[in-house]
Amino acid sequence: MNMDNIEKFGITNSERTKCEVWTRVMGYHRPISSFNVGKKGEVAERKYFSIKKSSASCKR
Repeated sequence: MNMDNIEKFGITNSERTKCEVWTRVMGYHRPISSFNVGKKGEVAERKYFSIKKSSASCKR
């Protein structure tokens, strides 16, 4: 969602809350914001599991 869409809902920048994304790394959870540059790159390249896609490939 870009800034134009947010303003349509009457939300100002000062009312917004930062969304912190966490991920599981080596058996424990950590916020992505604490990662170094290399680890952030790894997270960006991850492929995410989709039940819909996996069930479609099983029906072939």
